Amino acid sequence: MRAQSSLDILPRRGSRRDRFGRKPSAGARRIGHNAGFGGSTADTVTPVSIETATVSADPDRRVLPRLLGSLGAAAVGFLLASQSRINGVLGAGLDDALAASVVSFGGGLVVLLVVTSVNTNARRGVGRLVRTVRSDGGLRPWQCLGGVCGAFLVFSQSVAANLLGVALFTVGAVGGQIASGLVVDRLGLGAGVVRHFTAHRVVGALLALGAVVVAVSARLGGADAGWLVLLPAVAGVGVAWQQAMNGLVKRTAGSAVSAATLNFGTGTTVLLAAFAVDSVLHGLPTEWPAAPWLYLGGPIGIFVVAGSAVLVHYTGVLLLSMGIVFGQLSGALLLDLVLPVAGSRVDLATGLGVCLALLAVAVASMGRGGVPARARSATIANRERHDSRR
Repeated sequence: MRAQSSLDILPRRGSRRDRFGRKPSAGARRIGHNAGFGGSTADTVTPVSIETATVSADPDRRVLPRLLGSLGAAAVGFLLASQSRINGVLGAGLDDALAASVVSFGGGLVVLLVVTSVNTNARRGVGRLVRTVRSDGGLRPWQCLGGVCGAFLVFSQSVAANLLGVALFTVGAVGGQIASGLVVDRLGLGAGVVRHFTAHRVVGALLALGAVVVAVSARLGGADAGWLVLLPAVAGVGVAWQQAMNGLVKRTAGSAVSAATLNFGTGTTVLLAAFAVDSVLHGLPTEWPAAPWLYLGGPIGIFVVAGSAVLVHYTGVLLLSMGIVFGQLSGALLLDLVLPVAGSRVDLATGLGVCLALLAVAVASMGRGGVPARARSATIANRERHDSRR
């Protein structure tokens, strides 16, 4: 019996075995032919259905990342509630909400620039972003402006929150964010996964909006809304788009720090321009609070932006927004109980709103996962190729 040579273990020409001697599955042979690898052009092309192109065939393996991502989104929401409390107290101390926003964004940008300068992966991520934007067919310049939407949200808070009341402003912002999240997920932006309008997602979105309305119901009266309510709604639409773009930037750069640095850089630039105009009209703040914790809003915002950019790939924009809403409501409730400030109060409606938000996240987490945008495009192209050969 002769010794087996190295040539004997190589697949013969026309063989359907791989280089390890294994037979590919039917699905792999079908995809290989459709992609133009290995098979002859005379073979019949079998279309691959969208259902077979999902992230995983096992429903449990699709649901678990969404549930864990939802918990992460709730943690991000809690940090966002803490940041809002800090920036609110700082704005009251400076008597200038726009100045507090510049301090928050600018402080976060300074920290990120230091981290980027000492972190090799973050520096490489910035380089990848620059090369991709300059290349044809890569990341578009307008897709790098997610931070502008965050700056617009802060600006709308300084303009409309006092006139509308915080409660009505929150309802308008969350309504715009959830509606935009449904559309952004349907288009497959940011996460690269197309998520259709399923019953679970629509019902969960309505429950999340209802949770906010219930939570702030005791404070909705007495505000003269008018057309100004459109401002927070537009800001909420921008926040959903910001989350999608930050996820796309993070995926391109391969670094959440790089994505957060770009977000804070664009947001700080816009806020500085607005603050310069405001300073000319009204002057600079005269007194700065001495408490160090009032200047932690920026570093906390880093975790909010970077965490959202990472989690959006697992949850999608809608579920991420809903998880953040739940985290904000429960975080605000906890802060009002443990560290109350002037004007804060805890009532039954707030507790009911938190429970309803949790139910909304649970409902939206059910159902099927999304379809990767690339797989969906390949499926469509495969069907067109199959039809042309008939």
